[in-house]
Amino acid sequence: MHDAADKNDQSSQARSGKWILDPRRGDREDDQSATKQRPLLSIFGSLLAEISLPKLVFAWTLTILLPAMLFGLAPMVLTAWIGKSWIRLAEATGTGCVVVVLGSLSVAWLGWRPLFRVVEKSFWALNALAVQPGYAFWREALRHLVERSFERRIGTRLARMRAGCCAAAGVLLFAAASAVALAVWPATHWIGSAADLMEPHFLVVRTVANAIVVMSFYLAVAALVWGFAEAAGHQPVDLESFDDKSEGARVWRVAHLSDVHAVGERYGFRIESGRAGPRGNERLVRAMDRLAAAHATEPLDLVLVSGDMTDAGLSAEWAEFLDIVAGYPALAERMLILPGNHDINVVDRVNPARLDLPFSPAKTLRKLRALSAIAAVEGDRVRSPGPDGQTRGPALADALEPWRRDIEEFADAGGLRRSARLARLWDQCFPLILPPVGEHGLGVAILDSNADANFSFTNALGMISVEQARRLTASLDANPNARWIVALHHHLAEYPRPVETFSERIGTALINGAWFLRVLRAYAGRIVVMHGHRHIDWIGRCGRLTLISAPSPVMARPDEATHFYVHSLAAGPDGSIHVLAPQRIDVDVVTG
Repeated sequence: MHDAADKNDQSSQARSGKWILDPRRGDREDDQSATKQRPLLSIFGSLLAEISLPKLVFAWTLTILLPAMLFGLAPMVLTAWIGKSWIRLAEATGTGCVVVVLGSLSVAWLGWRPLFRVVEKSFWALNALAVQPGYAFWREALRHLVERSFERRIGTRLARMRAGCCAAAGVLLFAAASAVALAVWPATHWIGSAADLMEPHFLVVRTVANAIVVMSFYLAVAALVWGFAEAAGHQPVDLESFDDKSEGARVWRVAHLSDVHAVGERYGFRIESGRAGPRGNERLVRAMDRLAAAHATEPLDLVLVSGDMTDAGLSAEWAEFLDIVAGYPALAERMLILPGNHDINVVDRVNPARLDLPFSPAKTLRKLRALSAIAAVEGDRVRSPGPDGQTRGPALADALEPWRRDIEEFADAGGLRRSARLARLWDQCFPLILPPVGEHGLGVAILDSNADANFSFTNALGMISVEQARRLTASLDANPNARWIVALHHHLAEYPRPVETFSERIGTALINGAWFLRVLRAYAGRIVVMHGHRHIDWIGRCGRLTLISAPSPVMARPDEATHFYVHSLAAGPDGSIHVLAPQRIDVDVVTG
């Protein structure tokens, strides 16, 4: 089948001399959003020219300004309510006093809890959008400067320098945030009255000032805590040597691919690489051919594709990916896939200025496309943890069956209410668990590491929610003798590798990766973390935790060969997991 396609392509090439512009080769429009073809500042300039300002203002109002207003308003509303209730209590006598007290307590019980939830949600929204990204930005900026200045530093010396940058970033942000808080403090107002709430100008200024001061003080303290915690913790270092296999130990062969970026057109280009990357999906097909040959020689236990199966989460791209996978049934029945940022967070393939409003059904639709594809590939093998995180829920395919009609109707007609309900379904699904076979077997925990981004320009952000991490650790605790692969798309930390530009290292790792590393530290001896996203070939350790980054078998220049690995994971003593030397599989250059 592929030989026939090659012949047709060659025949088409023979006729291409009649064309002034060969449409198979693309043109500058295919490089519109290509970060490997255009400088980031150039793309940002195009973004400013194309962006919808009313839509941007509305989105920022909902995601930043409104949470800030609610957060800053809460203390004035609460103190005003307490003051009003106290006056009424003082004026009441006898039975009236009892009625006022009971009424006040009832209102407090009914009103305080929703108010607390609103304030809590607003706080964490601001933390995710501004505080943690701000710390990550300055930490990586310092690391970038230091590593470019001392390029020959490697190993433990480089690790110490990176740790020092964490502490320095914490101190600098503490100073800056404290200065902002102190400068804004005179404009704050914490104790309100009913009269205050009736003055809009007074209320807006004081509310914003309150939010700025609280978040600045929080950033000041949190930056110090994060900075020194990261400085005191383990830094990622290159793996010095692979483990040796113990005699008679069980070995699992796991093929690890990532970032295949299937496109929906025969001659389509990828967003990031544009004309500097491959056309169509032929390179993905060749990677699958090579993998099938490796499986025929020595059977695989698992095939893990750690995200970015598609280039922009479009239906045609998913169709191409699933059609290719269906052509390799022996691999398909061993395959596990998980959502990447290109599957979920890319709003527009050609225009990075496009954004979704926070409540837009378009984001939910992309999630449901991905969830449907995950169910099609592995739905009868993986399952979500039960409500307590430890018990096993039904298989994913069975869990989605009651939602089938809603999903189909939403895909056909949309709807805000149905979108909100189905978005919650997505959150409840992860992590997906491939249970270990036997008490001492190998399990796989599949995470959704995508941040809730609604903007193509910031689509690469990653975050692990606290609730998802809780369910993950509960599942690990429920199988204390099993070995585990923790699979996600984003990397947990920036690795000790030189990069050409600052944009390669900022906005790509998990925003709360340092925290998630601490969560996993207790399980380090019996888990291996596998991810994609960076398109780089790297294996290392952070303390006792092994981290494996998959190179992309697709995303390279047309004249460059690519590769991926089959990893051998061996059962070690006392429930530990060993990483043996991997098998490298090369993918030939696609000609034509």
